Amino acid sequence: MKLIFERSVRGRRAARAPKWTVPTHELIAQNLLRKKPAELPELPEMEVVRHFTELSRLNFSVDTHFYPLGSCTMKYNPKACEAMANLRGFLDVHPLWPQLRHGGLLTQGALQLTYETERMLSEITGMAEFTLQPLAGAHGELTGVMLMAAYHRDRKNKKTHVIIPDSAHGTNPASAALGGYGVVAIPSNKDGLMDADALAAALNEETAGVMLTSPNTLGLFNPRIREIAEAVHTVDGLMYYDGANLNAILGRCKPGELGFDMCHLNLHKTFASPHGGGGPGSGPVGVVERLRPFLPISRVVKTKDGTFSLDYDAPKTIGYIAPFYGNFGVVVRTYAYLLLIGREGLREVSNHAVLNANYVLAKLRPYFATPTKDRCMHECVLSAKKQQKEHGVRALDIAKALLDRGIHAPTVYFPLIVPESMMIEPTETETRETLDGFVQAMIEIANQAETDPDALHVAPTTTPVGRLDEVAAAKQMDLAYSG
Repeated sequence: MKLIFERSVRGRRAARAPKWTVPTHELIAQNLLRKKPAELPELPEMEVVRHFTELSRLNFSVDTHFYPLGSCTMKYNPKACEAMANLRGFLDVHPLWPQLRHGGLLTQGALQLTYETERMLSEITGMAEFTLQPLAGAHGELTGVMLMAAYHRDRKNKKTHVIIPDSAHGTNPASAALGGYGVVAIPSNKDGLMDADALAAALNEETAGVMLTSPNTLGLFNPRIREIAEAVHTVDGLMYYDGANLNAILGRCKPGELGFDMCHLNLHKTFASPHGGGGPGSGPVGVVERLRPFLPISRVVKTKDGTFSLDYDAPKTIGYIAPFYGNFGVVVRTYAYLLLIGREGLREVSNHAVLNANYVLAKLRPYFATPTKDRCMHECVLSAKKQQKEHGVRALDIAKALLDRGIHAPTVYFPLIVPESMMIEPTETETRETLDGFVQAMIEIANQAETDPDALHVAPTTTPVGRLDEVAAAKQMDLAYSG
């Protein structure tokens, strides 16, 4: 497929703008003015539409394909929520508008939606209060670590490190390090869970907290979570909940009731869309009561007369995390989603997410190795170590072969503690027929690994771009168009 620059023909136009009448030479410094026109592509409108429509057909997305991307919860969200986010009253509101003006309510709707979304997220997670400001999951993690540090500074605690399991998402140690802490890794036991005894041995008075994903990246729930939380609290450490896998426990249990002191949620995964393509994301952070004073400003509060305003009176706050209300469009989608499915709907989300993952796991156990013999929760982890050892077929080959079958590749080589791992999260929104199609494709690939492994080494062969030399792509990047 040609680039839009390659389709360009000089002199063609999609539209003609009126003559520019503003004296730009008087407004812009001479050294900033172009010496010649920008070399933009020149095409008629129909060619532009066709070009971008053709590009859209190349996309993998939940609107067009099964997307079993483990630990990323790529689920379908109702288009009704998208419509709500595009209502003019939300889409056109400007955060710098005054909250009240001459008796008119300019931003009250946005403030009320923000306030009520925070209340709903607090109820779902068992937290006292939320901030919606963090702009992504990793940004929420960093906010959580900053809250942790503020709490310990306020109590004059000498804390030097954060404890993280070896199965954690890579952003956990990165966030801890950015927050000024060292990282202590705890190994997983034979059951794929963080070893509670090893954790107890590592805990000391300088432990700032523990960052946990629950269920973990193997899709396993740690039955000793309360015991872990109690041990951490004995040294005045804080329990941080990585909410990437919240889809597994919605309506079933609350992080706050499990002993966690703070959590971040990935709204763009669990409650809204879109997800992927670089954003927009939303990573709100909730805290228990004793951490409330440290939350970012400003806070949306409800006044005695029933209106909403912004409160900046927080002497212990960690300050500003993001401008205004975070990624407000994602928050609107989340608000609509929660109202749409309700309390019982949340429970059904986790019911079906766990059922679908266990269905895939049970169907594929005979063909691939698994790190544990237990059932999983919302995602399952398979391993291609048998295929690699016997036929030289790796997890990467299997992932590429799925592309030839019209299925997006799952997460591979993570978690790092499982060799040749393939992490699969079917989510609750996929039908049994879709799951059966995926299972059949995986079985076909497993059989092909035995009969024709060389064919898998060159996959994909039906996509616009075939197997790339990833080392060369990383070391010899060409980021400029040179037609």
